[in-house]
Amino acid sequence: MRQKKVLTLALAAVIAAGSLTTPTMQAARRANPFLNDYKTKFEIPPFDKIQYADYLEAVNAGIEQHNKEIAAITDNPAEPTFENTMLALDKSGAILERVMYVFSTLEEANSTPELVELAEKIYPLYSAHGNEISMNDKLFARVKKLYENRDKAGYTTAQKRIIEESYKSFARNGALLPADKKEQLKALNLKLSELYLKFNKNLLNATNAFSIVVDDKSELSGLPESVVAVAAEEAKSRGLEGKWVLTLHAPCRLPVLQYADSRQLRKKMYEGYTSLAFSGEYDNQPVINEILRTRIAKANLLGYHTYGDYMTERVMAKTVKAAEDLLLQIWKPAVARAKEEIAEMQAIVNRNGGGFKIAAYDYYYYLEKVRQEKYALDEDVVRQYFPVDNVREGIFYMAGKLYGVSFTEIKDAPRWHKDMKVYEVKDADGKHVAVFMCDYFSRAEKRQGAWMSELKASFIDDNGKAVRPIIYNVCNFSKPTADTPSLLSIDDVETMFHEFGHALHGMLSRAKYKSQSGTNVDRDFVELPSQIHEHWAFEPEVLRVYARHYKTGEVIPEELVKKIQEAANHGQGFSTTELVGAALLDLQYAKLTSADNLNIPSFELGVARTLNMPEEIQFRYRSTYFKHIFGSDGYASGYYTYLWAEVLDSDGFELFKERGIFDPETAKSFKTNVLEMGGSDDPMELYKRFRGHAPEVDALLRNRGLK
Repeated sequence: MRQKKVLTLALAAVIAAGSLTTPTMQAARRANPFLNDYKTKFEIPPFDKIQYADYLEAVNAGIEQHNKEIAAITDNPAEPTFENTMLALDKSGAILERVMYVFSTLEEANSTPELVELAEKIYPLYSAHGNEISMNDKLFARVKKLYENRDKAGYTTAQKRIIEESYKSFARNGALLPADKKEQLKALNLKLSELYLKFNKNLLNATNAFSIVVDDKSELSGLPESVVAVAAEEAKSRGLEGKWVLTLHAPCRLPVLQYADSRQLRKKMYEGYTSLAFSGEYDNQPVINEILRTRIAKANLLGYHTYGDYMTERVMAKTVKAAEDLLLQIWKPAVARAKEEIAEMQAIVNRNGGGFKIAAYDYYYYLEKVRQEKYALDEDVVRQYFPVDNVREGIFYMAGKLYGVSFTEIKDAPRWHKDMKVYEVKDADGKHVAVFMCDYFSRAEKRQGAWMSELKASFIDDNGKAVRPIIYNVCNFSKPTADTPSLLSIDDVETMFHEFGHALHGMLSRAKYKSQSGTNVDRDFVELPSQIHEHWAFEPEVLRVYARHYKTGEVIPEELVKKIQEAANHGQGFSTTELVGAALLDLQYAKLTSADNLNIPSFELGVARTLNMPEEIQFRYRSTYFKHIFGSDGYASGYYTYLWAEVLDSDGFELFKERGIFDPETAKSFKTNVLEMGGSDDPMELYKRFRGHAPEVDALLRNRGLK
């Protein structure tokens, strides 16, 4: 997952800052850090002062506080106004917001058995509280009255949008249902919350349970020395000194598939990954079946034919068919290119007397061989110019040139792990903009993937003062070793720029209302800021600033830059096919009208055959580890949004290319119309204000070299 939301839809518009004393708080034996505003600089959570017991106490206190605030709104005898209803909702729930921001962050980024156990208590409580709010008849009546008069009251665009989105949210969360149906929906929501927990727990445990122990270093032939060193340290930490341990974590798995000369080793790694959580103690297939059945029941209860209809109605696409139509426009050229890539790879196998047909576990390895043959680009050499600290310099340089912001490290800032870095972000005039935190290295306590989220939202308070956010990025890059820093692959560099794009969306937000700030936008719009910023990563002007050899400090040679650019679209057949395939698999689940003991492998195979998917390519994620769609409902029926947004980012970056990648006027327009606005206006209108016209699919095909 590349972007993560903390709060459920039911609570998306009901969070705020502030504090309130309650009986629960008075009974506390010690000062629970969550019960009042943090006293730290910039209100960064005091991680070192938080104890496990604080979480549940604060959640209960937060629910108590929030219920009183909701009652104050619903019991107000005055006629509903934007201020006494919508704004009051937007600013309610301070304690709950504080504790859930921290808890959800640590539960995924720095988990412990204690947090896992707490999650099984806290998330059901949180979900049930969200249900109570979203099905509160008196609250909905006030929102409904504002909604019915929204065109007559002279609201600003942002205010009208909050009213409309809140009304739709209430309706989609059961406010229009009779009492007995509401109880059914509450039960379904609670069940889904528990199932997502189980799916994620199984996935984390299954990932950590798998390893390959290598006794003979010759079996690691072809692997970068940095990967071999990390494998040796992993073995040592397990009491296997003198051996090498390979895990499924991306910094290990991907280099093995891409560089290991041992076909048997590649096969072991690939099959370990593609069978992840498919059997045994951590089998996610029964969990998926339960999730599908529960989602269908929920959609039907709310009057939708399928869960996909329910999910896509709320975003830019509006229908499953619109999303599918977009994907199929990309699918055919992607598969055609993939077949060309397979033929090139097979030719290398044949020339070297391999005597075998390219299999799925050969793809990364021989794709790399073709790249070296066609472009003489050795990624192990390239990595040496991308130590993680240098790449961080690169993202800061990009942000400074585009938006005039600077980053200063806060060395004594609270943090949840010692490897993190924390920065104050300032505007060109020296004013505080945000706090940016980054947690980049892989570890067993961290779930797979990369994401952005926040620990404090931005908004304008009652006195007209801008409250500024705390934003963070989490990634899973390889750890530094005793003598080598963390060296990033080309994909890793893109990931860092991508997640930083999300961070910029959060940090630069100037939306007035909290529920519209930063990344609180339509799911198929949220990836635009992240994906468009990937384009700067390998621009020569930017590379010359940050790509320096980790030993010598030498700036990356022009010849190597040229090779990177020439090879930029190498493998796009493969990467596009596996990505579009996964998005189409998600939409086939979305279209189900029943799920009675669905055979997951057979379902996947049926989708692949219908699409005529090349047998050498697997879905980017198989179902049992497709966390985007089964680990929560965030990207369910919505994995396509990465490609939907890529149409926007490809088309948008063409404007930068036409005018200059750091053209001040274009950067200002993107900042003003997209980054600062958050969800305060219709996303397509915001895009057209920046670009001057609606986006075109051909821009994506041009960007990926498929047209």
